[in-house]
This record gives sequence, C-alpha cells and structure tokens, in this order.
Amino acid sequence: MIEVAHLHKRYGDLSAVDDVSFTAVPGQILGFLGPNGAGKTTTMRVITGFLPATSGTVKVAGFDVFEQSAEVRRRIGYLPETPPLYNDMLVVPYLRFAAKLRGMARGDVDAAIDRVLKACSLTTVSHRVLGHLSKGYRQRVGLAQALIHNPPVLILDEPTNGLDPGQIDEMLAFIRSLAPNRTIVLSTHILGQVVAVCEKVVIISDGRVVVEDLLANLTRDQRLDDAYKQAIAGSHRGAA
Repeated sequence: MIEVAHLHKRYGDLSAVDDVSFTAVPGQILGFLGPNGAGKTTTMRVITGFLPATSGTVKVAGFDVFEQSAEVRRRIGYLPETPPLYNDMLVVPYLRFAAKLRGMARGDVDAAIDRVLKACSLTTVSHRVLGHLSKGYRQRVGLAQALIHNPPVLILDEPTNGLDPGQIDEMLAFIRSLAPNRTIVLSTHILGQVVAVCEKVVIISDGRVVVEDLLANLTRDQRLDDAYKQAIAGSHRGAA
C-alpha cells in the first residue's frame, strides 16, 4: 500500500532524507522511529504530498505521489504533529470544511461527521470553538479530520501528544481497531506505544533507514529500546 524507494530530500547542502526506502502493506501498523531531526517528519510530508522530493519515488495504493497527487490525497489521511486547526471555527463546521477539501459528496458529509465524532469521542464538544479546546481534544479533532473521508492509508505524527494516560490507552486501542482495513504509519518517541500497536518497525537516523523489520523479529532476543539504541549507535559509528 505504501512503497518508498530511494527517496532523497535536500535543502541546499543539507540532506534531510538520504536514500530512504521501505514498504508498508494493507492491514499493517508501521512504527516510524528515530531521534529528533532524523528525517521522520520530512519523509511523512513527502509521502502525503505536502513536500516535493529531490529524487526517488513514493507510491500509495499504486498511485505515484508526485505524478498522481490528487489520487493519493483521496486515499490518505494525515495527522501532523501539530493538528491543522482554525482556532475561530467550531468543531462541526471545521470537519465539514475538511470533508469539502477532500472532495466528498455533499450527501455523504453528515454521516461522515457523525462517524468521526463518535469514533474520536468528540460528541460532547462538537459545538465548541476549536481555540477553546484542550490540547487533548484538539489532537482528537486532528485525527477526526484525517479520518473524515475514510481513507485506506493513515499517516500519524505523534498522535498521542497532549493526551493523558487514559486517553493514550483509548487512542492506541482506536488505532489498533483501524488497522484491519488500513495501512497506518505511526511516528512516536514512545517505544512502548510501538510495542503496543505496531507489527513492523522502521528506524531512521541522520536521514537514512538503519532498520526495517517486523517487531517480532526485533524483539525476539531483546527489548525494543535496546534494539533502537543499538541501531542509532551503529548508524553514528558508520557515519564516523
């Protein structure tokens, strides 16, 4: 469902993403890990069509992100680390606006809004102003806009930011419930969340993929945090 091949993204002399390749298949939650500045967010922005690549290819559901961007956007939902909210809008009108941006048929919008309000536990705040919501509720609205068009692919950048422990458990359970019908890329700094929900792991360091493997393989003889530390340390030694 997601195929990234030899992806490069440069900003002048800075190489933010350097020959990155990985895949994620339908029904799979992929944990996308790496230190701050490793290139995770840049890679996700390229996959979702928000940034052009310097070179390489990205395909989503068989469609080329750079040549068939409209088809890709119909099939992908994206939750950035900071949700793309308009503080002066109410929750429901904002979701209606998000549905319109996705090109949804007018007759399908009301049912879609009801679906994501319930799924993301937003019914009690559905008529409140976005700017008055807590960070946790704002995160849920961000997830709702990513799901409004029921996409087969989800790209989630730190989706549990601002949630309390109970809400984190609910969010992870919800993400797990979405997986059978979707391909999900989950970026997080919390390795325990990856263990809880992910089937596959990609670790990126200094713009390069240093690990791509099933979680079961990585954790067969060690904990994920040990595998993560070894992968990052090995990438730095290689760079030296």
